[in-house]
Amino acid sequence: MDAKTVLNYFEQITSIPRESGHEEPMTAFLQQFASGRGLECKVDGIGNVLIIKPASPGREGVPALVLQCHQDMVCEKVPGSRHDFLKDPIRYVIEDGWMIAKETTLGADDGIGIAACLALLDSDLPAGRLECLFTISEETGMDGAEYMQAGFFDGKTLINLDSEDEGQMFIGCAGGLNTTASFGIEYGPVPEGWTTLKVEIGGGIGGHSGDDINKERMNAVQQMARFLYAEKRTGMLLLSICGGGKPNAIARDCEAIIAVPSAQDTIARAEAFDAALKDEFHVSDPAVFATARKATAEGVKALSQNLSDRLTDALFGCPHGVAAMSQDIEGLVETSTNLASVKSDGDSYIVTTSQRSSILSGKRMMADKVEAVLAGFGGKVEHKYEYPGWKPNVHSHILAVCVDSYKRLFGHEPEVKAIHAGLECGLFLEKFPGLDMISFGPTLRGVHAPGEKLELASLDKFVAHLSDVVSNFR
Repeated sequence: MDAKTVLNYFEQITSIPRESGHEEPMTAFLQQFASGRGLECKVDGIGNVLIIKPASPGREGVPALVLQCHQDMVCEKVPGSRHDFLKDPIRYVIEDGWMIAKETTLGADDGIGIAACLALLDSDLPAGRLECLFTISEETGMDGAEYMQAGFFDGKTLINLDSEDEGQMFIGCAGGLNTTASFGIEYGPVPEGWTTLKVEIGGGIGGHSGDDINKERMNAVQQMARFLYAEKRTGMLLLSICGGGKPNAIARDCEAIIAVPSAQDTIARAEAFDAALKDEFHVSDPAVFATARKATAEGVKALSQNLSDRLTDALFGCPHGVAAMSQDIEGLVETSTNLASVKSDGDSYIVTTSQRSSILSGKRMMADKVEAVLAGFGGKVEHKYEYPGWKPNVHSHILAVCVDSYKRLFGHEPEVKAIHAGLECGLFLEKFPGLDMISFGPTLRGVHAPGEKLELASLDKFVAHLSDVVSNFR
């Protein structure tokens, strides 16, 4: 097993559609892979796949090792892209030692974990029994882990291959949930003499709402609400608003159609707002922009003034960002919330947010705070897709094995950390009490956003480390 083999498998995976909730082509590929190699393969009722490789000769007494990753990927693309995630392969380039998808997400989260498992299953690496577990819909609610039945796998030690910083071993993660609010659509007239404008805010870097929430990146939905709230002082009526994407991604762009009493004044204020954003986010989001221009709105009804005001106020007041840092682990975000998106389904405007915390009470407090704001302006609030955190175990056997391996291979110790992002490990621990777990992977950047990239040098080290751990595990 080597990095070239893993990369070859990942290149195959980039051609397989696997958006969350639509993993069937990936599931079929995994089944075909197992069948072609005579390996035992199980698929449960929800679509999780388990491929089992028997122990190598002489390793029958070694405890089974579970290698776990998820089949799905976050599907995000730049505005104007015609990429169809349900059928088109991911287009990528290799530049300066990175594998990059410039117009879409790359899917290395967690396609590279899948590729590593396939390479292990296809190798002659001496090892004990390997159980490679491929879950579904991790990115949208961890459905695979949530609905997996106890006993689906046998191993008592699990390596999660869904982390994004080579040289770091993760032994804990945050729990999370999504909070949504629906605002029933009410229509009303546009005041006589008002002008229709299209306002756009974009150019944001975006990113992962766990890993990147502390990087102070521009949130386009939040900034659109900021601009619209200020426009209310001189008169503003929403016709439509749409921004953001997945619940676990920071919103990169947002657009709104509005009516205003003076187009010239609003356009001038948009130009000033553009300058302010460029100044405020010149480091984190150097390409940020805000524009307003006259636009026709044929066939688009105006919202009632009451709904326009309530929706604007709710978005502007909704919390976003880091709420608390850990008092136990220096530099670890403890609690955060992400104002992810606002979109219409035809009958309502849906505001989607996500909360994370390494403390259960902190997570629920943050969700309650978001509810208080959104419900206070008339939103019908729902909490869903809650998942538990994973409490660190510094006495873990697999941690000791992984740290010892890393030191032997590279001459220095890895960092041992907890992560603010959510991993499926917390759910596994509920269903498989006593399960010993660790998470590590190669270096990825820009996950959950177009421009996601994989560092190839880190892939070399990741594969060498994983191979050594698997072959030396006892």
